Amino acid sequence: MTDKTPMDDSKIAEIRKEFDFFDHDKNGQIDLPEFIELLTILSPKTKASHVQEGFSLIDENNDGFIDFEEFLEWWQEAWWEY
Repeated sequence: MTDKTPMDDSKIAEIRKEFDFFDHDKNGQIDLPEFIELLTILSPKTKASHVQEGFSLIDENNDGFIDFEEFLEWWQEAWWEY
């Protein structure tokens, strides 16, 4: 990932609201179905072939979920590329 300018607390809180919105079961993680919904809403032109690949790239610890730290890093990177 690239170097990023540190974000202030208000920006992190804003991103946390996005994360929490898509974390439907409120387990602190986004699973693949939640990620599919997220991309469908935020980036409707996302190619289906990119969904699993994107999920795997974001899920850096390969546990099958995207936690907030992984999500935050992805969000800063330009999620709209998906």
